[in-house]
Amino acid sequence: MSAIASSPLLVLTAPTVQPSLSSITAVPITDADAARFLAQASMGASRELISQVKSKGYAGWLDGQFAMAGSGARWDWLVAKGFNAIAKKNTEEGFDAVVWRKLLSAPDTLRQRITLALSEILVVAIDGLVGARWRSFSAAAYLDLLEVHAFGNYRTLLGAVSTSAPMGQFLTFRGNVKADPVTGSHPDENYARELMQLFTIGLVKLNQDGTPVTVNGAPAYTYSQDDVSALARVFTGWDFDMAGGDGSTPDFLRRPMKQIPARHDTGAVSFLGGTVGAGLGGADALRAALDILFAHPNLAPFISRQLIQRLVTSNPSSAFVARISAVFSNDGSNVRGNLKAVIRALLLDPEARTRQSSPGTGKLREPILRLTAWARACAVTSASDTWAIGNTSDPATRLGQSPLRSPSVFNFFRPGYVPPGSAIASAGLVAPEFQIANESSVVGYVNFMQHLIGPGIGDLLPNYTSWQSLANNGASLIAELNTVVAAGQLDPSTVTLIVNVINGMPAGAGVLLLNRVKVALVLVLAAPEFIVLK
Repeated sequence: MSAIASSPLLVLTAPTVQPSLSSITAVPITDADAARFLAQASMGASRELISQVKSKGYAGWLDGQFAMAGSGARWDWLVAKGFNAIAKKNTEEGFDAVVWRKLLSAPDTLRQRITLALSEILVVAIDGLVGARWRSFSAAAYLDLLEVHAFGNYRTLLGAVSTSAPMGQFLTFRGNVKADPVTGSHPDENYARELMQLFTIGLVKLNQDGTPVTVNGAPAYTYSQDDVSALARVFTGWDFDMAGGDGSTPDFLRRPMKQIPARHDTGAVSFLGGTVGAGLGGADALRAALDILFAHPNLAPFISRQLIQRLVTSNPSSAFVARISAVFSNDGSNVRGNLKAVIRALLLDPEARTRQSSPGTGKLREPILRLTAWARACAVTSASDTWAIGNTSDPATRLGQSPLRSPSVFNFFRPGYVPPGSAIASAGLVAPEFQIANESSVVGYVNFMQHLIGPGIGDLLPNYTSWQSLANNGASLIAELNTVVAAGQLDPSTVTLIVNVINGMPAGAGVLLLNRVKVALVLVLAAPEFIVLK
Protein backbone atom coordinates (compact mmCIF):
# COMPACT_ATOMS: atom_id res chain seq x y z
CA MET A 1 0.00 0.00 0.00
CA SER A 2 3.01 2.27 0.09
CA ALA A 3 6.47 2.71 -1.30
CA ILE A 4 9.41 2.02 0.97
CA ALA A 5 10.49 5.67 1.00
CA SER A 6 7.06 7.29 1.04
CA SER A 7 7.27 8.91 4.50
CA PRO A 8 9.17 12.14 5.24
CA LEU A 9 12.09 12.06 7.60
CA LEU A 10 10.81 12.92 11.07
CA VAL A 11 12.31 16.09 12.50
CA LEU A 12 12.63 16.31 16.28
CA THR A 13 13.12 19.31 18.47
CA ALA A 14 16.25 19.62 20.55
CA PRO A 15 16.13 18.35 24.14
CA THR A 16 14.89 20.87 26.67
CA VAL A 17 15.74 21.10 30.34
CA GLN A 18 12.73 19.99 32.38
CA PRO A 19 12.09 20.09 36.14
CA SER A 20 12.12 16.76 37.94
CA LEU A 21 8.86 14.93 38.59
CA SER A 22 9.45 15.19 42.33
CA SER A 23 9.59 18.97 42.11
CA ILE A 24 6.35 18.97 40.12
CA THR A 25 4.45 16.64 42.45
CA ALA A 26 5.63 18.60 45.47
CA VAL A 27 3.44 21.50 44.32
CA PRO A 28 -0.30 21.18 44.99
CA ILE A 29 -2.31 20.28 41.89
CA THR A 30 -4.59 23.11 40.78
CA ASP A 31 -7.94 22.60 39.10
CA ALA A 32 -6.44 23.69 35.79
CA ASP A 33 -3.45 21.36 36.22
CA ALA A 34 -5.79 18.44 36.84
CA ALA A 35 -7.89 19.36 33.80
CA ARG A 36 -4.78 19.55 31.62
CA PHE A 37 -3.66 16.13 32.85
CA LEU A 38 -7.10 14.72 32.07
CA ALA A 39 -6.97 16.24 28.58
CA GLN A 40 -3.97 13.98 27.99
CA ALA A 41 -4.99 10.92 30.02
CA SER A 42 -8.74 10.65 29.50
CA MET A 43 -11.57 11.29 27.10
CA GLY A 44 -12.18 14.63 28.80
CA ALA A 45 -12.19 16.38 32.16
CA SER A 46 -15.14 16.81 34.50
CA ARG A 47 -15.50 18.33 37.95
CA GLU A 48 -15.65 14.81 39.41
CA LEU A 49 -12.45 13.69 37.70
CA ILE A 50 -10.66 16.92 38.58
CA SER A 51 -11.47 16.28 42.25
CA GLN A 52 -10.18 12.72 41.94
CA VAL A 53 -6.87 13.84 40.45
CA LYS A 54 -6.37 16.51 43.11
CA SER A 55 -7.20 14.03 45.88
CA LYS A 56 -5.21 11.03 44.62
CA GLY A 57 -2.43 12.79 42.75
CA TYR A 58 -1.47 12.04 39.18
CA ALA A 59 0.07 8.64 39.93
CA GLY A 60 -2.75 7.62 42.27
CA TRP A 61 -5.37 8.48 39.67
CA LEU A 62 -3.53 6.42 37.06
CA ASP A 63 -3.30 3.48 39.44
CA GLY A 64 -7.05 3.66 40.00
CA GLN A 65 -7.72 3.66 36.28
CA PHE A 66 -5.31 0.78 35.66
CA ALA A 67 -7.11 -1.24 38.35
CA MET A 68 -10.62 -0.41 37.13
CA ALA A 69 -12.62 -3.22 35.57
CA GLY A 70 -13.42 -2.97 31.87
CA SER A 71 -16.69 -1.37 30.84
CA GLY A 72 -18.05 -4.19 28.69
CA ALA A 73 -17.52 -5.25 25.09
CA ARG A 74 -18.88 -3.33 22.14
CA TRP A 75 -19.67 -6.69 20.57
CA ASP A 76 -21.98 -7.63 23.44
CA TRP A 77 -23.86 -4.32 23.17
CA LEU A 78 -24.44 -4.92 19.45
CA VAL A 79 -25.83 -8.37 20.20
CA ALA A 80 -28.02 -7.07 23.02
CA LYS A 81 -29.48 -4.46 20.67
CA GLY A 82 -30.27 -7.06 18.00
CA PHE A 83 -27.76 -5.98 15.39
CA ASN A 84 -26.79 -9.61 14.83
CA ALA A 85 -30.12 -10.22 13.09
CA ILE A 86 -29.53 -11.64 9.63
CA ALA A 87 -31.22 -8.58 8.08
CA LYS A 88 -28.33 -6.45 9.42
CA LYS A 89 -25.63 -8.64 7.85
CA ASN A 90 -24.67 -6.25 5.07
CA THR A 91 -25.00 -3.01 7.02
CA GLU A 92 -22.89 -0.95 9.42
CA GLU A 93 -25.83 -0.35 11.73
CA GLY A 94 -25.01 0.06 15.40
CA PHE A 95 -21.29 0.60 14.96
CA ASP A 96 -21.10 4.39 15.33
CA ALA A 97 -23.52 4.26 18.25
CA VAL A 98 -21.52 1.70 20.23
CA VAL A 99 -18.23 3.49 19.57
CA TRP A 100 -19.52 6.88 20.71
CA ARG A 101 -21.22 5.25 23.70
CA LYS A 102 -17.86 4.07 24.99
CA LEU A 103 -15.95 7.25 24.20
CA LEU A 104 -18.53 9.51 25.83
CA SER A 105 -19.62 7.55 28.88
CA ALA A 106 -17.43 4.57 29.83
CA PRO A 107 -15.96 5.06 33.32
CA ASP A 108 -12.61 3.47 32.37
CA THR A 109 -11.69 6.70 30.61
CA LEU A 110 -7.91 6.11 30.50
CA ARG A 111 -8.47 2.74 28.86
CA GLN A 112 -10.73 4.37 26.27
CA ARG A 113 -8.10 7.02 25.54
CA ILE A 114 -5.38 4.42 25.03
CA THR A 115 -7.67 2.29 22.89
CA LEU A 116 -8.32 5.30 20.67
CA ALA A 117 -4.58 6.01 20.45
CA LEU A 118 -3.79 2.39 19.55
CA SER A 119 -6.52 2.40 16.90
CA GLU A 120 -4.65 5.27 15.23
CA ILE A 121 -1.35 3.39 15.24
CA LEU A 122 -2.48 -0.20 14.52
CA VAL A 123 -5.07 0.96 12.05
CA VAL A 124 -8.15 -0.91 10.86
CA ALA A 125 -11.00 1.04 9.24
CA ILE A 126 -14.55 -0.20 8.95
CA ASP A 127 -14.95 1.08 5.39
CA GLY A 128 -11.84 -0.82 4.28
CA LEU A 129 -12.89 -4.25 5.55
CA VAL A 130 -12.75 -6.63 2.60
CA GLY A 131 -16.00 -8.57 2.46
CA ALA A 132 -19.09 -6.55 3.32
CA ARG A 133 -20.78 -8.91 5.76
CA TRP A 134 -21.06 -8.01 9.42
CA ARG A 135 -18.86 -4.90 9.21
CA SER A 136 -20.19 -3.50 12.50
CA PHE A 137 -19.18 -6.64 14.36
CA SER A 138 -15.78 -6.91 12.71
CA ALA A 139 -14.90 -3.31 13.58
CA ALA A 140 -16.30 -3.67 17.11
CA ALA A 141 -14.30 -6.86 17.61
CA TYR A 142 -11.13 -5.02 16.65
CA LEU A 143 -11.70 -2.17 19.09
CA ASP A 144 -12.54 -4.69 21.81
CA LEU A 145 -9.26 -6.47 21.08
CA LEU A 146 -7.28 -3.23 21.39
CA GLU A 147 -9.08 -2.39 24.61
CA VAL A 148 -8.33 -5.79 26.17
CA HIS A 149 -4.61 -5.32 25.49
CA ALA A 150 -4.40 -1.55 26.11
CA PHE A 151 -2.56 -2.01 29.43
CA GLY A 152 -0.83 -5.26 28.51
CA ASN A 153 2.31 -6.12 26.58
CA TYR A 154 2.93 -4.83 23.06
CA ARG A 155 4.24 -8.21 21.93
CA THR A 156 1.02 -9.89 23.03
CA LEU A 157 -0.96 -7.16 21.31
CA LEU A 158 0.98 -7.72 18.07
CA GLY A 159 0.15 -11.41 18.21
CA ALA A 160 -3.55 -10.74 18.74
CA VAL A 161 -3.69 -8.13 15.98
CA SER A 162 -1.80 -10.37 13.55
CA THR A 163 -4.31 -13.20 13.90
CA SER A 164 -7.45 -11.06 14.15
CA ALA A 165 -10.11 -11.47 11.50
CA PRO A 166 -10.59 -7.69 11.12
CA MET A 167 -6.90 -7.12 10.38
CA GLY A 168 -6.94 -10.08 8.02
CA GLN A 169 -9.79 -8.39 6.17
CA PHE A 170 -8.37 -4.89 6.22
CA LEU A 171 -4.82 -5.67 5.10
CA THR A 172 -5.99 -8.51 2.88
CA PHE A 173 -3.86 -11.40 4.13
CA ARG A 174 -6.91 -13.43 5.11
CA GLY A 175 -6.94 -16.20 2.52
CA ASN A 176 -3.28 -15.57 1.60
CA VAL A 177 -1.74 -18.57 -0.17
CA LYS A 178 1.91 -19.61 -0.62
CA ALA A 179 3.60 -18.93 -3.94
CA ASP A 180 2.72 -21.15 -6.86
CA PRO A 181 5.67 -21.65 -9.27
CA VAL A 182 3.31 -22.96 -11.95
CA THR A 183 1.06 -19.89 -12.10
CA GLY A 184 3.72 -17.46 -10.90
CA SER A 185 1.52 -16.21 -8.06
CA HIS A 186 3.06 -14.68 -4.93
CA PRO A 187 1.67 -14.06 -1.45
CA ASP A 188 -0.13 -10.81 -0.72
CA GLU A 189 2.44 -8.40 0.81
CA ASN A 190 0.07 -5.85 2.33
CA TYR A 191 0.30 -6.88 5.95
CA ALA A 192 4.00 -7.71 5.89
CA ARG A 193 4.77 -4.21 4.64
CA GLU A 194 2.52 -2.29 7.01
CA LEU A 195 3.45 -4.45 9.99
CA MET A 196 7.00 -3.20 9.59
CA GLN A 197 6.38 0.31 8.30
CA LEU A 198 3.52 1.34 10.59
CA PHE A 199 3.05 -1.12 13.45
CA THR A 200 6.58 -1.91 14.62
CA ILE A 201 9.81 -0.39 13.28
CA GLY A 202 9.05 2.34 10.74
CA LEU A 203 10.93 3.24 7.59
CA VAL A 204 13.98 4.97 9.02
CA LYS A 205 16.49 3.59 11.51
CA LEU A 206 16.25 5.46 14.80
CA ASN A 207 18.43 6.11 17.78
CA GLN A 208 16.77 5.35 21.10
CA ASP A 209 15.87 9.03 21.47
CA GLY A 210 13.91 8.91 18.23
CA THR A 211 16.42 10.85 16.15
CA PRO A 212 17.11 9.34 12.73
CA VAL A 213 20.26 7.37 12.00
CA THR A 214 22.02 8.76 8.95
CA VAL A 215 24.73 7.46 6.68
CA ASN A 216 26.68 10.13 4.79
CA GLY A 217 23.92 12.59 5.65
CA ALA A 218 21.10 10.42 4.27
CA PRO A 219 18.56 8.45 6.31
CA ALA A 220 19.31 4.77 6.82
CA TYR A 221 16.26 2.64 6.05
CA THR A 222 15.13 -0.23 8.22
CA TYR A 223 14.03 -2.73 5.59
CA SER A 224 14.02 -3.47 1.89
CA GLN A 225 11.56 -4.90 -0.58
CA ASP A 226 13.28 -8.25 -0.13
CA ASP A 227 12.38 -8.11 3.57
CA VAL A 228 8.75 -7.41 2.69
CA SER A 229 8.56 -10.29 0.23
CA ALA A 230 10.18 -12.67 2.70
CA LEU A 231 7.96 -11.70 5.62
CA ALA A 232 4.84 -12.03 3.46
CA ARG A 233 5.51 -15.77 3.27
CA VAL A 234 4.87 -16.01 7.02
CA PHE A 235 1.37 -14.62 6.53
CA THR A 236 0.17 -17.43 4.31
CA GLY A 237 -2.46 -19.98 5.24
CA TRP A 238 -4.50 -17.75 7.57
CA ASP A 239 -8.27 -17.69 7.15
CA PHE A 240 -11.51 -17.22 9.08
CA ASP A 241 -12.27 -19.79 11.74
CA MET A 242 -15.81 -20.63 10.68
CA ALA A 243 -16.07 -23.42 13.30
CA GLY A 244 -18.67 -25.21 11.23
CA GLY A 245 -20.72 -22.07 10.65
CA ASP A 246 -21.80 -20.55 7.37
CA GLY A 247 -21.43 -16.86 8.18
CA SER A 248 -25.10 -16.42 9.06
CA THR A 249 -23.91 -15.06 12.41
CA PRO A 250 -20.93 -12.76 12.96
CA ASP A 251 -19.26 -15.01 15.56
CA PHE A 252 -16.37 -16.02 13.28
CA LEU A 253 -15.14 -12.41 13.26
CA ARG A 254 -14.55 -12.49 16.99
CA ARG A 255 -12.38 -15.60 16.85
CA PRO A 256 -8.69 -15.51 15.88
CA MET A 257 -8.03 -16.72 12.37
CA LYS A 258 -6.91 -20.31 11.94
CA GLN A 259 -4.21 -21.93 9.83
CA ILE A 260 -4.85 -23.92 6.66
CA PRO A 261 -1.58 -25.95 6.53
CA ALA A 262 -1.78 -26.71 2.82
CA ARG A 263 -1.74 -23.00 2.02
CA HIS A 264 1.19 -22.10 4.29
CA ASP A 265 4.77 -21.68 3.08
CA THR A 266 6.98 -23.80 5.36
CA GLY A 267 10.28 -22.77 3.87
CA ALA A 268 12.87 -20.81 5.86
CA VAL A 269 12.22 -17.07 5.91
CA SER A 270 15.05 -14.56 6.40
CA PHE A 271 14.30 -10.89 6.99
CA LEU A 272 15.85 -8.01 8.97
CA GLY A 273 18.88 -10.20 9.68
CA GLY A 274 16.81 -12.88 11.43
CA THR A 275 15.50 -16.24 10.29
CA VAL A 276 12.24 -18.09 10.75
CA GLY A 277 13.26 -21.72 10.49
CA ALA A 278 12.07 -24.12 7.84
CA GLY A 279 9.32 -26.64 8.57
CA LEU A 280 7.44 -24.53 11.08
CA GLY A 281 3.67 -24.50 11.08
CA GLY A 282 1.90 -21.21 10.49
CA ALA A 283 1.36 -20.31 14.15
CA ASP A 284 4.97 -21.07 15.12
CA ALA A 285 6.31 -19.18 12.10
CA LEU A 286 4.20 -16.18 13.03
CA ARG A 287 5.46 -16.21 16.61
CA ALA A 288 9.07 -16.40 15.42
CA ALA A 289 8.60 -13.53 12.96
CA LEU A 290 6.93 -11.32 15.56
CA ASP A 291 9.74 -12.07 18.01
CA ILE A 292 12.25 -10.76 15.45
CA LEU A 293 10.27 -7.56 15.02
CA PHE A 294 9.68 -7.16 18.76
CA ALA A 295 13.41 -7.39 19.45
CA HIS A 296 14.29 -4.81 16.80
CA PRO A 297 15.96 -1.69 18.31
CA ASN A 298 13.65 0.61 16.35
CA LEU A 299 10.48 -0.67 18.00
CA ALA A 300 10.82 1.16 21.32
CA PRO A 301 11.51 4.68 19.97
CA PHE A 302 9.12 4.27 17.03
CA ILE A 303 6.08 3.29 19.10
CA SER A 304 7.00 5.42 22.13
CA ARG A 305 7.18 8.60 20.07
CA GLN A 306 3.80 7.94 18.50
CA LEU A 307 2.18 7.34 21.88
CA ILE A 308 3.64 10.63 23.11
CA GLN A 309 2.22 12.36 20.04
CA ARG A 310 -1.23 10.87 20.57
CA LEU A 311 -1.40 11.84 24.24
CA VAL A 312 0.85 14.83 24.94
CA THR A 313 2.73 16.70 22.23
CA SER A 314 3.42 16.53 18.50
CA ASN A 315 7.10 17.37 18.87
CA PRO A 316 8.49 15.68 21.98
CA SER A 317 12.10 16.45 22.75
CA SER A 318 14.59 13.71 22.02
CA ALA A 319 15.16 13.44 25.78
CA PHE A 320 11.45 12.76 26.35
CA VAL A 321 11.43 10.07 23.66
CA ALA A 322 14.58 8.53 25.11
CA ARG A 323 13.06 8.31 28.60
CA ILE A 324 9.90 6.59 27.36
CA SER A 325 11.81 4.38 24.95
CA ALA A 326 13.94 3.18 27.86
CA VAL A 327 10.82 2.18 29.79
CA PHE A 328 9.46 0.41 26.71
CA SER A 329 12.72 -1.55 26.47
CA ASN A 330 12.80 -2.36 30.19
CA ASP A 331 10.01 -1.58 32.64
CA GLY A 332 12.37 -1.96 35.58
CA SER A 333 11.70 -5.68 35.89
CA ASN A 334 13.43 -6.65 32.63
CA VAL A 335 10.11 -6.76 30.77
CA ARG A 336 10.04 -5.27 27.29
CA GLY A 337 6.86 -3.77 25.82
CA ASN A 338 4.94 -3.25 29.08
CA LEU A 339 2.32 -0.73 27.91
CA LYS A 340 1.07 0.04 31.41
CA ALA A 341 4.58 1.07 32.44
CA VAL A 342 5.02 3.08 29.24
CA ILE A 343 1.72 4.93 29.68
CA ARG A 344 2.47 5.66 33.31
CA ALA A 345 5.96 6.98 32.57
CA LEU A 346 4.71 8.99 29.60
CA LEU A 347 1.91 10.78 31.47
CA LEU A 348 4.04 11.40 34.57
CA ASP A 349 7.07 12.61 32.62
CA PRO A 350 8.17 16.16 33.55
CA GLU A 351 7.75 17.21 29.92
CA ALA A 352 4.13 16.09 30.04
CA ARG A 353 3.37 17.54 33.45
CA THR A 354 4.98 20.94 32.87
CA ARG A 355 2.65 23.43 31.23
CA GLN A 356 4.36 24.41 28.00
CA SER A 357 4.16 27.81 26.34
CA SER A 358 7.04 27.97 23.88
CA PRO A 359 6.39 27.62 20.13
CA GLY A 360 6.37 24.04 18.89
CA THR A 361 5.06 22.54 22.12
CA GLY A 362 1.69 20.92 22.60
CA LYS A 363 -0.61 19.47 19.96
CA LEU A 364 -3.72 20.22 17.98
CA ARG A 365 -6.65 18.39 19.58
CA GLU A 366 -8.06 15.99 17.05
CA PRO A 367 -11.77 16.59 16.39
CA ILE A 368 -12.91 13.42 18.18
CA LEU A 369 -11.27 14.64 21.38
CA ARG A 370 -12.84 18.09 21.05
CA LEU A 371 -16.27 16.51 21.02
CA THR A 372 -15.50 14.16 23.90
CA ALA A 373 -14.12 17.05 25.96
CA TRP A 374 -17.54 18.73 25.77
CA ALA A 375 -19.47 15.51 26.39
CA ARG A 376 -17.42 14.41 29.39
CA ALA A 377 -17.45 17.86 30.97
CA CYS A 378 -21.25 17.91 31.02
CA ALA A 379 -21.82 14.17 31.60
CA VAL A 380 -23.79 13.53 28.42
CA THR A 381 -26.27 10.65 28.58
CA SER A 382 -28.57 8.89 26.13
CA ALA A 383 -31.81 7.78 27.78
CA SER A 384 -32.57 5.26 25.06
CA ASP A 385 -28.92 4.11 24.89
CA THR A 386 -28.84 4.88 21.16
CA TRP A 387 -26.04 7.50 21.13
CA ALA A 388 -27.18 8.84 17.78
CA ILE A 389 -24.17 10.97 16.83
CA GLY A 390 -23.50 8.81 13.78
CA ASN A 391 -20.64 8.97 11.30
CA THR A 392 -18.86 12.31 11.77
CA SER A 393 -16.41 11.95 8.87
CA ASP A 394 -17.76 14.75 6.64
CA PRO A 395 -15.46 17.77 7.14
CA ALA A 396 -17.97 20.24 5.72
CA THR A 397 -20.90 19.37 7.97
CA ARG A 398 -19.46 17.34 10.85
CA LEU A 399 -16.04 16.76 12.50
CA GLY A 400 -13.94 15.58 9.56
CA GLN A 401 -13.02 12.54 11.66
CA SER A 402 -14.97 9.58 13.04
CA PRO A 403 -13.70 6.67 15.16
CA LEU A 404 -12.30 3.73 13.15
CA ARG A 405 -13.17 5.45 9.87
CA SER A 406 -9.68 6.38 8.72
CA PRO A 407 -9.43 6.70 4.93
CA SER A 408 -6.43 4.35 4.85
CA VAL A 409 -4.00 2.32 6.94
CA PHE A 410 -2.01 5.54 7.38
CA ASN A 411 -4.60 6.85 9.86
CA PHE A 412 -6.39 10.18 9.57
CA PHE A 413 -3.00 11.90 9.77
CA ARG A 414 0.64 10.85 9.55
CA PRO A 415 2.95 11.19 12.58
CA GLY A 416 5.43 13.07 10.42
CA TYR A 417 2.98 15.36 8.63
CA VAL A 418 4.24 18.90 8.00
CA PRO A 419 1.77 21.57 6.82
CA PRO A 420 3.35 22.81 3.57
CA GLY A 421 4.45 26.44 3.39
CA SER A 422 3.70 26.99 7.08
CA ALA A 423 5.62 28.44 10.01
CA ILE A 424 5.54 24.92 11.41
CA ALA A 425 7.45 23.71 8.37
CA SER A 426 9.92 26.59 8.61
CA ALA A 427 10.61 25.68 12.23
CA GLY A 428 11.37 22.06 11.31
CA LEU A 429 8.40 20.76 13.28
CA VAL A 430 5.60 18.30 12.57
CA ALA A 431 1.86 18.70 13.21
CA PRO A 432 0.00 15.45 12.54
CA GLU A 433 -3.56 16.61 13.23
CA PHE A 434 -3.18 19.54 10.84
CA GLN A 435 -3.42 17.03 7.99
CA ILE A 436 -7.22 17.03 8.50
CA ALA A 437 -7.46 20.74 9.32
CA ASN A 438 -8.55 22.98 6.44
CA GLU A 439 -11.01 25.77 5.71
CA SER A 440 -13.87 23.30 5.34
CA SER A 441 -13.16 21.25 8.45
CA VAL A 442 -12.59 24.29 10.69
CA VAL A 443 -15.99 25.72 9.83
CA GLY A 444 -17.66 22.31 9.74
CA TYR A 445 -16.46 21.51 13.27
CA VAL A 446 -17.83 24.73 14.75
CA ASN A 447 -21.15 24.38 12.94
CA PHE A 448 -21.52 20.76 14.02
CA MET A 449 -20.75 21.53 17.66
CA GLN A 450 -23.16 24.46 17.55
CA HIS A 451 -25.87 22.06 16.36
CA LEU A 452 -24.92 19.41 18.91
CA ILE A 453 -24.97 21.92 21.76
CA GLY A 454 -27.98 23.86 20.46
CA PRO A 455 -30.94 21.78 19.28
CA GLY A 456 -28.99 18.58 19.94
CA ILE A 457 -28.89 15.20 18.22
CA GLY A 458 -31.20 12.31 19.09
CA ASP A 459 -31.80 12.01 22.82
CA LEU A 460 -28.30 13.01 23.89
CA LEU A 461 -28.76 14.95 27.11
CA PRO A 462 -25.99 17.12 28.58
CA ASN A 463 -26.21 18.17 32.22
CA TYR A 464 -25.71 21.94 32.35
CA THR A 465 -27.20 22.43 35.83
CA SER A 466 -24.04 23.57 37.59
CA TRP A 467 -23.13 25.91 34.74
CA GLN A 468 -26.62 27.42 34.61
CA SER A 469 -26.23 28.39 38.26
CA LEU A 470 -23.27 30.57 37.21
CA ALA A 471 -24.68 31.89 33.97
CA ASN A 472 -26.08 35.23 35.20
CA ASN A 473 -22.46 36.26 35.73
CA GLY A 474 -20.53 35.91 32.48
CA ALA A 475 -17.15 36.04 34.20
CA SER A 476 -18.03 33.23 36.62
CA LEU A 477 -19.41 31.04 33.86
CA ILE A 478 -16.40 31.48 31.57
CA ALA A 479 -13.98 30.95 34.44
CA GLU A 480 -15.57 27.57 35.09
CA LEU A 481 -15.62 26.54 31.42
CA ASN A 482 -12.06 27.75 30.99
CA THR A 483 -10.97 25.48 33.83
CA VAL A 484 -12.95 22.32 33.13
CA VAL A 485 -13.15 22.37 29.34
CA ALA A 486 -10.08 24.38 28.28
CA ALA A 487 -7.71 23.43 31.15
CA GLY A 488 -7.17 27.09 32.01
CA GLN A 489 -5.61 27.85 28.63
CA LEU A 490 -7.82 30.69 27.42
CA ASP A 491 -5.93 33.93 26.92
CA PRO A 492 -7.22 36.86 29.03
CA SER A 493 -8.21 38.70 25.87
CA THR A 494 -10.26 35.68 24.74
CA VAL A 495 -11.89 35.47 28.15
CA THR A 496 -12.82 39.15 28.00
CA LEU A 497 -14.26 38.77 24.51
CA ILE A 498 -16.45 35.80 25.46
CA VAL A 499 -17.53 37.34 28.77
CA ASN A 500 -18.69 40.47 26.95
CA VAL A 501 -20.73 38.36 24.55
CA ILE A 502 -22.39 36.46 27.39
CA ASN A 503 -23.09 39.56 29.45
CA GLY A 504 -24.71 41.10 26.40
CA MET A 505 -27.32 38.32 26.33
CA PRO A 506 -30.60 38.40 28.28
CA ALA A 507 -30.20 37.12 31.86
CA GLY A 508 -32.71 35.82 34.34
CA ALA A 509 -33.67 32.18 34.74
CA GLY A 510 -34.61 29.01 32.87
CA VAL A 511 -34.07 29.08 29.12
CA LEU A 512 -32.27 32.43 29.32
CA LEU A 513 -29.54 30.89 31.45
CA LEU A 514 -29.44 27.79 29.26
CA ASN A 515 -28.91 29.95 26.18
CA ARG A 516 -26.01 31.70 27.89
CA VAL A 517 -24.38 28.36 28.69
CA LYS A 518 -24.80 27.06 25.14
CA VAL A 519 -23.35 30.17 23.50
CA ALA A 520 -20.46 30.20 25.98
CA LEU A 521 -19.69 26.57 25.22
CA VAL A 522 -19.63 27.08 21.47
CA LEU A 523 -17.29 30.04 21.84
CA VAL A 524 -14.93 28.19 24.21
CA LEU A 525 -14.84 25.12 21.95
CA ALA A 526 -14.06 27.34 18.95
CA ALA A 527 -11.24 29.20 20.73
CA PRO A 528 -7.74 28.48 19.39
CA GLU A 529 -6.47 28.11 22.95
CA PHE A 530 -8.86 25.20 23.48
CA ILE A 531 -8.16 23.58 20.13
CA VAL A 532 -4.40 23.60 20.72
CA LEU A 533 -3.52 21.71 23.90
CA LYS A 534 -0.31 22.94 25.50
